[in-house]
Amino acid sequence: MPLAYEIAEHTLGNGLRVVVNEDHSVPVVAVNLWVGVGSRHEPPGRTGFAHLFEHLMFQGSKNVASGEHFSVLMGHGARLNATTWFDRTNYFETLPAGALDLALWMEADRHGNLLAAVTQENLDNQRDVVKEEKRQRYDNVPYGQALSQLYAAVFPQGHPYSHPTIGSMADLDAATLQDVHDFFSTWYRPSNTVLTLAGDLTPREGFAGAQKYFGQIADAPVPQPPLTPAVPPRSTPVRVDVVDDVPAARLYLGFRLPVDDTAEFFAASAAIDALAGLTISRLERRLVRELELCTHLSGASMGLVDNVSLGFFVAEAAAGVESARIEEELCAQLEAFADQGPTVAEMEAVVAQNERAWLSSLAALEERADHISRTTLLFDDPRAINTLLDRTAAVSADQVGEAASAWLRPHARATVSYTPGEPARHSEGAAVAAIAATGTAAGASTDSTNDSATGALGGLMAGGAR
Repeated sequence: MPLAYEIAEHTLGNGLRVVVNEDHSVPVVAVNLWVGVGSRHEPPGRTGFAHLFEHLMFQGSKNVASGEHFSVLMGHGARLNATTWFDRTNYFETLPAGALDLALWMEADRHGNLLAAVTQENLDNQRDVVKEEKRQRYDNVPYGQALSQLYAAVFPQGHPYSHPTIGSMADLDAATLQDVHDFFSTWYRPSNTVLTLAGDLTPREGFAGAQKYFGQIADAPVPQPPLTPAVPPRSTPVRVDVVDDVPAARLYLGFRLPVDDTAEFFAASAAIDALAGLTISRLERRLVRELELCTHLSGASMGLVDNVSLGFFVAEAAAGVESARIEEELCAQLEAFADQGPTVAEMEAVVAQNERAWLSSLAALEERADHISRTTLLFDDPRAINTLLDRTAAVSADQVGEAASAWLRPHARATVSYTPGEPARHSEGAAVAAIAATGTAAGASTDSTNDSATGALGGLMAGGAR
């Protein structure tokens, strides 16, 4: 049975889509903006630009001084942050309803008037901040390169998803002030943005506020790059072996998956959950509890929109266990699951876990607003929060087995294997920072939000991405 969250939507004259979810349970409002630009929109030589703007958006705009977006809103009790991802960049704050006008004014000022504050000095400063972020959080942490190595192994060379959102420092070094201005002017347009307001307000109030503060921002045509041709599952495995200063051997197995928001993606995601995403899943039971090959094992799916998605498993070896033995057993289990499909108990557990996680997420205003922005921008469906559970629960065991057979066979894997030892020296091109989505500064933790990965990853993923 569908959920019944009230959703109202309106499009301003400049193309900005505004969605309001009225909820008077607490005197709080979540303000959430999704801009349709992420790392997949970056042309060659411009990687890292989407993430750079996540930083620049907090460094002042025409009428707001550098750092004031944080200090002023936090002074009014707000929680706020921003993240960058393959398919989008988002900005969000949750604050007392009485401060809504302030938040809308400040958001409109930076979304409409940012370039007044993007000077050469500001660009140079934030470029250095990004470099330091890369060094501290990705280059100099154990397994910090793993996800970027996995992206490059799973996706074809040059594919929009083959490089991480942090991008190339060489590309950022080569960027001119005009390059940066052009990138913002191209993508940060009202018709390429969704504004969601969830909480203690009416649709009339939300639409009026959006018109008052955002209505004067000029729009312009936004390029719509053609979708990349669909990439099928790999026909042969590929691997990357890494010797590095890490505390334990660790194995990453990545797979191409169907595009997000399709029954086939839901089925493939359910297969990964059954295998490694439950509290006691098939792989956890076999490799951790019975054979004691691993100390941790988990799996996740990342729903993406450019004709392909990503699924992967992460296994950390127990003391004295070689990763080759773990990979052998993992592959045997994947083959058996692809042949036999899930059990009735596994399907019931996956459905129950999805329901529990989804309802818990929607109970939080900020997460609900983020889900609404996501499905509005990426799938043109602001009411998807009400129907997603029914759609995922409708996936049958046969569909899950078919998806596993098509996408999760061992021959379709890309392996990144870490072994403790003396690391080899490498260039940035061989080891770009690995992070699925990068959080902003001011003490905010990395937060890949809700579209990045599902599954019980625990602490295994580099950089804290979920």
